[in-house]
Amino acid sequence: MTGPESEELPLRRAVCPGSFDPVTNGHLDIIARASKLYDVVHVAVMINKSKQGLFTVDERIDLLRRTTEEYGNVQVEAFHGLLVDFCKQRDIPAIVKGLRAVSDFDYELQMAQMNNGLSGVETLFVPTNPTYSFLSSSLVKEVAAWGGDVSHLVPPIVLEALAERLGRK
Repeated sequence: MTGPESEELPLRRAVCPGSFDPVTNGHLDIIARASKLYDVVHVAVMINKSKQGLFTVDERIDLLRRTTEEYGNVQVEAFHGLLVDFCKQRDIPAIVKGLRAVSDFDYELQMAQMNNGLSGVETLFVPTNPTYSFLSSSLVKEVAAWGGDVSHLVPPIVLEALAERLGRK
């Protein structure tokens, strides 16, 4: 075949960045929604050597791969440095970010404008499902550390990993 029918359309790519320490149901909601909009969704686990996470980067990657495998178009990997460099290296034109509250928007808008100015990468803001509007990895870790029930906030394999890491079975 020749002509426009024979030309393959480029894959629509986006990235969902974060620390994911640990991945929550709120993160997974945004990733799932992005996976319906894009052909390939890269989940970029940020490496911050100045912060000590509850889970190692490799553990976070493993948990994310296991919790997103059902989508089929999600790729999980680590990154260190500027997100726009990650995007350039992989030909990713869009960043997908979940917004929980107006306070998130203030910071995220500045980041989106900086990223666009540096590289032309666009940012798509997705409003968080109201069920998860209060949810953060930090809160999950704090509640779990004090023995609170976070089973409705994280996938079962993350709950199991939290219990193991915090010495609770």
